[in-house]
Amino acid sequence: MKLRSTLMLTVLAFAVAAAVPARAEGPEYKVDPFWPKQLPNNWILGQIGGMTVDAQDHIWVFQRPRSLKDVDLAVKKSAKCCQAAPSVIEFDAAGNVVSSWGAPGYHPDWPDVEHGIMVDKSNNVWLTGSGNKDGTLLKYTRDGKFLAKFGKQGPTAGSQDTTALSGTASIALDEQTNELFLSDGYFNHRLIVLDANTMSFKRMWGAYGKQPADAKLPNYNPKSEQFANPVHCVRIANDGMVYVCDRTNDRVQVFRKDGTFVKDLVVRPETKGTGSSYDIAFWPDRNQTYLIVADGADGEAVIIRRDDGKEVGSFGHYGKQTGQFHNIHQIVSDSKGNIYTGEVDVGMRIQKFTPNMAPAK
Repeated sequence: MKLRSTLMLTVLAFAVAAAVPARAEGPEYKVDPFWPKQLPNNWILGQIGGMTVDAQDHIWVFQRPRSLKDVDLAVKKSAKCCQAAPSVIEFDAAGNVVSSWGAPGYHPDWPDVEHGIMVDKSNNVWLTGSGNKDGTLLKYTRDGKFLAKFGKQGPTAGSQDTTALSGTASIALDEQTNELFLSDGYFNHRLIVLDANTMSFKRMWGAYGKQPADAKLPNYNPKSEQFANPVHCVRIANDGMVYVCDRTNDRVQVFRKDGTFVKDLVVRPETKGTGSSYDIAFWPDRNQTYLIVADGADGEAVIIRRDDGKEVGSFGHYGKQTGQFHNIHQIVSDSKGNIYTGEVDVGMRIQKFTPNMAPAK
């Protein structure tokens, strides 16, 4: 009798274990509905052009005041709400506004369409724009004092031009060599590298490390020999690999710092519309095992393995409710693995997602 009871308990334990689904590979995320806190001064956000995280785990947002309409603002109405927030806003991890500055007209070369932002370890703030006349890279102090620029405003002279940009979407800094990597971008078809001290041109390349070309090519081709517009993100991993979002070709291309092509990571190649690879963030474990990809067309954040590009999870859903995305445009991670996202179109918001596990250090 005792043996039979033991066998029955063993069978029951196996049945229960089989009924519990295995946890998905990698981190899982849930939205923090209380981040950020209420903005001061009746501010509201426009479209979120760019986001970055600094060495203090502060979140910087580069937003577009001109994307707000009269109906969004205190124009021709008696309500006290609302005022457009400054273009550059710094938040702490708790969601408080720490600092803010900048707006259209703040500098003669201020972008027509705010987009790229990066804060380096010396607390310099780098900005770019994605408008059809946005040919400059601007450098500021942390509190908004202008320091220097590269390029000039005006129509593009093409992807072979080494004196100006054209619709640069994203900025990354290689701190070992003090080189700036820029995804350039909305009108050019290249990754361009500048010296961060002198802002002089160093090198550039197109898809597969080839010479960039401006021929108009059809989108949605993960085997395309050139980058489509826009070349939308650039990130540098801890192992020195350079990741570039070829957004409407539904892929992330991986290079060495000298432009040598390493591999393609194809992200949901069936995606049409505005593409599946808007931006990427690294899961901050020892090996940066996963990429979290902003899939703007599908309205999801996709978790893929960095080594082979296999999708292992996702979070979010297309929509306007908390935890959903209406055109997820930017995605960044802090040192604890928290994910912060920014939306364009009429989404116009930032959100925070917390992981169910801590990254292994």
